[in-house]
Amino acid sequence: MAEVLVYVDHVDGDVRKPTLELLTLARRIGDPVAVHLGPGAGNAAGVLAEHGAVRVLAADAQEFTDYLVVPKVDALQAAAEAVGPAAVLIPSSAEGKEIAARLALRLGSGLITDAVDLEAGEEGPVAHQSVFAAAFTTTSRVTQGTPVITVKPNSAAPEAAPAAGTVEELAVSFGPSATGTRVVSRSRRESTGRPDLTEAAIVVSGGRGVNGAENFALIEELADALGAAVGASRAAVDAGWYPHAHQVGQTGKTVSPQLYVAAGISGAIQHRAGMQTSKTIVAINKDSEAPIFELADYGLVGDLFDVVPALTEEVRARKG
Repeated sequence: MAEVLVYVDHVDGDVRKPTLELLTLARRIGDPVAVHLGPGAGNAAGVLAEHGAVRVLAADAQEFTDYLVVPKVDALQAAAEAVGPAAVLIPSSAEGKEIAARLALRLGSGLITDAVDLEAGEEGPVAHQSVFAAAFTTTSRVTQGTPVITVKPNSAAPEAAPAAGTVEELAVSFGPSATGTRVVSRSRRESTGRPDLTEAAIVVSGGRGVNGAENFALIEELADALGAAVGASRAAVDAGWYPHAHQVGQTGKTVSPQLYVAAGISGAIQHRAGMQTSKTIVAINKDSEAPIFELADYGLVGDLFDVVPALTEEVRARKG
């Protein structure tokens, strides 16, 4: 069976969930070979093997820490040339998409971004994408070179499938452009204790109906009860009620959780473009004609100031 390269997104060897999803999808089209760049490969190997990695190609160099993007592209190019994979899979983050684009250019290959599903095809891997604000689903495959595909978080549930996961050293030669952009400083983002918005399995978002920054505490309480991330509509962000980093929509972040709860959000196309691919959508709005109800799997017409606290209490009670 052909091998499939999977780029490992990690923090000092702590593998992030989108990588485990990629390993699950990779098994549909071949044998996953994880590419781990930076420190912590020894710690990561166990979880990568548990989720199907037959091999782990590891390289650790200061360039991966000190410089942006290009050293990682150099390493993935070396891995692709050494393995001759059926495809290269990369998480669909901002950095991931830049790495993928540069790699596809290097390999003379086609690129597919923001895939939501993968399957084996007679002429190579087939990718499915949700496009035009999720109004259409496309089916695509790369017709030239090694397919380079980025996959949206939460496109698949990680499934264990133990494999050897043998760690092998990856030899990397860095090109002259690898040191073109240096990282001059870093600051640790203050942790909220909640999952990352783009990776969360559950997202609770508030909109114009929240009617003030102080009222976002209701949204946060429900999110914490569910173990969810907090999102916000553009209207709420523009009003200064919640940080821009939490904006869901066409000009914010795109999310695709298993459960999306929209409280006080009308459902304008700008917002829908960022969350329409959510598996289950629950809408809470006092306007029964709000467009969000056209999209919702479950809708509740009511005042969020009554509904959200009651829902939070019920969730807490059921969790014991």
